[in-house]
Amino acid sequence: MKRILIVTGQSGSGKSSALQVLEDLGYYCIDNLPLALLPEIVAKLDSENNLEQLALGVDVRSTRADLQEFDHVFEQMQSHGSVDIIYLTTQDQELISRFSASRRPHPLASRFKSLNQCIQEEKTLLLPIQLRSTVHIDTTDKSVHDLKHTLLSKLGQSDNLILILQSFGYKHGIPLDADYVFDVRHLPNPHWDLELRKYSGLDLPVQQFLLQSEQTGEMFEDIYHFLDKWLPAFAEGHRHYMTVSIGCTGGQHRSVYIVDRLKKALETKWSIQVLHREMKHWS
Repeated sequence: MKRILIVTGQSGSGKSSALQVLEDLGYYCIDNLPLALLPEIVAKLDSENNLEQLALGVDVRSTRADLQEFDHVFEQMQSHGSVDIIYLTTQDQELISRFSASRRPHPLASRFKSLNQCIQEEKTLLLPIQLRSTVHIDTTDKSVHDLKHTLLSKLGQSDNLILILQSFGYKHGIPLDADYVFDVRHLPNPHWDLELRKYSGLDLPVQQFLLQSEQTGEMFEDIYHFLDKWLPAFAEGHRHYMTVSIGCTGGQHRSVYIVDRLKKALETKWSIQVLHREMKHWS
């Protein structure tokens, strides 16, 4: 067997959706397996089937003892192929909203009185697996379409390095799946100009406003030259993706402008995907 993926993470973060995407990519998928049985099942599939790609869904319903012994399980599975762990996470408030909308109980609901307690305990129980994760994806603001593109990038379905440029707002939290984060909150803020507040960094009035500041040009040049210098080194190291997140206060003006400008400057050299995380918050 060439490749084994363990798909896990917080309940409600999109594990089922991720497995569906992987199934579409040709992976043989099995969900909700007890951790203790993984080595035996993988060994059986490896000996009886000519499988090249296997994806296994694991969640917190495994026993605490099994979760704590994950390192041993992981080592056993490595004898059957290359093993990667996809860990999905979502911000607490978004998880609460998802459970409220679906009206489905959390897997730990029988043990704790509140959903927040379930979420916090689950994080603790899954920590041994999270520490081993090789692919970490924050699904807080991702649609199924976004998740598919992220999985394609991070699993190296392309031979070339894919640069993911992401704008975000600090008031909504720092992206957990970023490789590099650049803070541009020191640049002049169009939000305080009532005429500009309705626009985004993709619109000409905001771009003209930001171009009036020397700091804007200097910040862009510094980020651009850093990426231009070091992306080739990451590509030579067989990295399949690099996520660079640019943050301002609300994620509508300054960070969006810098991301858009970086895309235009780098797109002739690299395959680029752009995500404006706070687009749904724009007025």
